[in-house]
Amino acid sequence: MHQMNSATEQSLLPPWVPLTYSIAFVLKHVRILGWSLMLVAATGFLTWLGYIEALDFINGLTGHFFQQPPESTGFLGWFVVKGWLVLKYLFFIVIRIVAFYLAFLVAYCLTAPGYVFLSTATEKTYLGEAFELDDGFTLKGVVTDVIEGCKIGALGILVTIAALFANFIPVVGQVVVLLIYTFYSALMFVDYPASRNRWSLGRKVGWVRDYYKRSFRLGIFPALVSMVPIINIFFMAFLFPLFTVHTTLNFIAIEQRR
Repeated sequence: MHQMNSATEQSLLPPWVPLTYSIAFVLKHVRILGWSLMLVAATGFLTWLGYIEALDFINGLTGHFFQQPPESTGFLGWFVVKGWLVLKYLFFIVIRIVAFYLAFLVAYCLTAPGYVFLSTATEKTYLGEAFELDDGFTLKGVVTDVIEGCKIGALGILVTIAALFANFIPVVGQVVVLLIYTFYSALMFVDYPASRNRWSLGRKVGWVRDYYKRSFRLGIFPALVSMVPIINIFFMAFLFPLFTVHTTLNFIAIEQRR
């Protein structure tokens, strides 16, 4: 009897759609692949343009930082100079991460309707006749998607500020930053399939919280990629459509079992 109950409980658990299946799904369906490539080009261009502008703006505000090294006198002075160098390079990296996220958030908001369309196309292709029809691609829907994207973007600014301060806490701070960006990345992707159902931002955050293990798996790789300066622009632009499809498939799997 106990074994039957365990088997029943396991069958009720939402299945996990592996990334390999999502990759094959994109490559198999020409329409989804074509739309993904268009979004790659748009996201990459907007992120690169925004990154240059954001970096120039931040450098204009902080360019005078770390211009003059401290005076080095004696043994203690050597440690002071080395500590100054460590802070200088850490600041250099953090500034570029912040510039990337600011640029990417702008690109995210502007391309939100396109990714919602990609998510909807994924859901429609995957479910087939079981797909529930909605109002389709309308002007009102586009405006709503942009507004929802801006809400996530505004939350992303708060997340970036929190991560900036947490990053200065040795060891623990870096772990906290990774967790912050992991769950925020998951929220960004969940926004697309959830927006089709017109979920509020609070409900989306609640979904990430309720399925935190799944959300961690969905967000960890994009979070790691986003923290590598320069490379993150190209990789995130390339991977974002794929992870939109990947998250949508897992979102469907979970929602069907609810």
